[in-house]
Amino acid sequence: MVILGLMTMTNEIINLMQGDCCCRMKEIPDSSVDLTVTSPPYDNLRTYNGNNEQWGEHVWKDVITDLHRVTTDGGVVVWVVGDATMKGSETGTSFKQALWAMECGFNLHDTMMYEKDNPPPVGGSNRYYQKFEYMFVWSKGTPKTFNPIMRTRKNKWNDKRTERVKGFTRDKDGNFKKIKVSLTGEVKVSNIFKYVVGGGNSVEVGTKHPAAFPDKLANDQIISWSNEGDTILDPFMGSGTTGVAAKNLGRDFIGIELDKDYYNIAKDRIENTNSLGEFLK
Repeated sequence: MVILGLMTMTNEIINLMQGDCCCRMKEIPDSSVDLTVTSPPYDNLRTYNGNNEQWGEHVWKDVITDLHRVTTDGGVVVWVVGDATMKGSETGTSFKQALWAMECGFNLHDTMMYEKDNPPPVGGSNRYYQKFEYMFVWSKGTPKTFNPIMRTRKNKWNDKRTERVKGFTRDKDGNFKKIKVSLTGEVKVSNIFKYVVGGGNSVEVGTKHPAAFPDKLANDQIISWSNEGDTILDPFMGSGTTGVAAKNLGRDFIGIELDKDYYNIAKDRIENTNSLGEFLK
């Protein structure tokens, strides 16, 4: 196989590969990737132009195993995934993947959630609407980078207090202790990220790819776990969302996509990324 797209854009090195990631990842040197942000197929929820028939446990095990090889010490993988419901039960594939990553040597550093602000009304008559997907954060040792997304605290009481009592906890002796929180300054956001979903929220890519995740999701995770000049990988590149964010944020990018049509969508998006996503600048 040959690399169909090798581009230098501004100061970033963009390496795009079309083919099976189980094969193409073998071309990536050991311990050379700082961060992976990716979303593999979710069981049988999409057909991906018929390619999903090639997906199964033996494949994701190989991919996760090789992700551990290519990830640098202190590097991170953000694995965005959900489960299908079959015969009245969720498959639990996402949990199996997280456990396999731990067997491969990753730490399960965090179990985050991606909450959909306007979820589709699906889930069955006897289940609540499915509103979130998992974002497992696997680290190879202790993460070497963490740039938390921050928010400004707001004092909704409009008085002069700088802190308030949020609740109580017990120490080891059973004594109550107040939990105080500041009402000024900035604080880290929680590990539940809320995004608006839908084709119109990914620069109309949603009409061309059946499962493009929000542009800002990739943006937030790349900011959180990497620095400028780091190498970002997406072995299931799809519509190129991770590559768009990586280029805008001054990171090198390696993207692999099995389907040629989706590969061309991703290539076009990344080549023309200067016109996309003003919030990414």
